[in-house]
Amino acid sequence: MKLLYSIHKYDVFMFTWLINARIHSALTRTSRYISKTGDGSLYLIIAGLLYWREGLDCPTLQAILLAFLIERPIYFVLKNGLRRNRPQAALQNFRSHITPSDKFSFPSGHTSAAFMMATLLGYYLPPLMILLYCWATLVAFSRVVLGVHFPTDTLVGAILGISTALFSLGQIVI
Repeated sequence: MKLLYSIHKYDVFMFTWLINARIHSALTRTSRYISKTGDGSLYLIIAGLLYWREGLDCPTLQAILLAFLIERPIYFVLKNGLRRNRPQAALQNFRSHITPSDKFSFPSGHTSAAFMMATLLGYYLPPLMILLYCWATLVAFSRVVLGVHFPTDTLVGAILGISTALFSLGQIVI
């Protein structure tokens, strides 16, 4: 328990430092837009385009569908099982910049999905991999800037997303 408390203290320190940084107000506007790219609409558009172009035989589409079938249940079990409060509920006198879609913060679903898609699309489109991971990192960062996640929420979200993508690729690409 001491380790978890130490991690939480560090997490709150990093979160508070970022929220109080001078550049925070400028980051907030941009973060709103970046965060919206991880809301899910983009993933549906990509899946729709892949289906329209190649049908269900498309390995990329198969990997995306399998990855979401694995990642979403794990995400929901972790989020509702661990029940970590979001910063607004955990810290006195703090208000997040957006209203989150659910009550708990750990792990970050936006981050998990973004890193999962970055990994999957980067595998099939290697020249875009660095750009995709930069985008996923910005989605994760935006969630902290907007005050709906602590840094470790996004770190674990990234690990979850990458792990499920790699598992999915291993099942599709033989």
